[in-house]
Amino acid sequence: MRVNTKEISATVAYMLGIRKNILTKYYDEECHDLLETLYVDKDATIIRYLCKLRTTLLQKFKKTDFELMYNMKNLDKLEWYDKDNIKQLEEWNIHIIRVNYRSEKYMLDFTKLINEKIGVCRRLFADWLNWDFIKDLFVIPGYTKKNVLINEFKKYMANIDFYPFQVYIHWKPYDCGGLLINDSKLLKELYEMHGEYFDEVNKVKDADDETKNNIYHFIEDSFKVAIAVDCENSDVYKLYGVLKNLNQDELAKIEKIVLYDDYHTTGAWDCLENFIKIPVEHIEVERVTDHKSLVDIKMTAGVCKDYYENGISSFIIVSSDSDYWGLISSLPDASFLVMYEYKKCGQPIKDALTEHHIYHCSIDDFCTGNIEALKRAVLLNILEKYLPDLLMLNSRDLLEQINLEARIEATSNEKEVFYQKYIRTLRLKLDKLGNFRVEIDK
Repeated sequence: MRVNTKEISATVAYMLGIRKNILTKYYDEECHDLLETLYVDKDATIIRYLCKLRTTLLQKFKKTDFELMYNMKNLDKLEWYDKDNIKQLEEWNIHIIRVNYRSEKYMLDFTKLINEKIGVCRRLFADWLNWDFIKDLFVIPGYTKKNVLINEFKKYMANIDFYPFQVYIHWKPYDCGGLLINDSKLLKELYEMHGEYFDEVNKVKDADDETKNNIYHFIEDSFKVAIAVDCENSDVYKLYGVLKNLNQDELAKIEKIVLYDDYHTTGAWDCLENFIKIPVEHIEVERVTDHKSLVDIKMTAGVCKDYYENGISSFIIVSSDSDYWGLISSLPDASFLVMYEYKKCGQPIKDALTEHHIYHCSIDDFCTGNIEALKRAVLLNILEKYLPDLLMLNSRDLLEQINLEARIEATSNEKEVFYQKYIRTLRLKLDKLGNFRVEIDK
């Protein structure tokens, strides 16, 4: 069983200005570290405070206007506005308080500021996500035209219970059963609003607590545990999804990860150790002949050596190859946990593992929506390799080639984002010695 992730919906909820007690109630259990990061993120917090001001102004529009006009008060003197938020925005040189203003002018100001500043928050979301769909929740297009803001006000007040936690967003309101309940729900509704279908389910679902707890119990019950990875029969990005979405304190008890690799596999394995805290041994296995890999033999020997010489009593085997049953059955006193990919692993080996009470799970079950950093690093490493030959390459062909070498099944949106950010921005630089070189804008 898999569960829906909440990182995207939590980020959107924070930026929209939803109250902290609600954020804690709905998101803190799954997204505590993310929320702590957002609380100190200046760009996200600026949008949050501006959205809070806009929502409050919509809800108290006439009352605010009366106080501004007849009692000569301003927003920082009205109890329904958060004075600390206003003060912080002013300290950040975002000037909120104006003289001789009415509610209508404040609404124009807040909308203008949100429209101008939302773009810098693009970095808070993964490249695979259609940022324009997220941005549209915040931006009111054509807001300076006659009746645009008036119509938004009327629509909001008439349908306020359909807005998430009664906070204003730019949309056609309807009862969708909780827009921000989780990432799967949010993206399904967002994509449908824009006439598209969201089908990247693996990026917004994660392994359930039972699967994770079984892994934690295996680690805790072991004297020493290591992870042995058959790089030929494993997906590096899915494995990183496993390591990324497990509790890091539990993973810290693992002695090491040993990568048994072949030169035919992706160079992404070289990057993995830069993104995890567990010590990594990378063993590249040479071939005697091109058509015969020796990775399985080398890995079997390595696991046996770790068991008999290095005192490692438990192993997490990451491979979909049934040949490792020979290894497992040859070390009856060792403990094993096996991780595989659904499409590569046959039912007989799963039945054998179950029969011998060896816990097994699929790396496909873990979320891959939050592993952009590794993918980006791999793509940039490959891109750098092609820099000397750029003048003989087509930029679009280059994009496809580096994705192919990285073994990344990227969406068209992911490819386009990478193209615009890193390929279109390649530039020629002159070093101190007068030599030309091509530089990637990272």
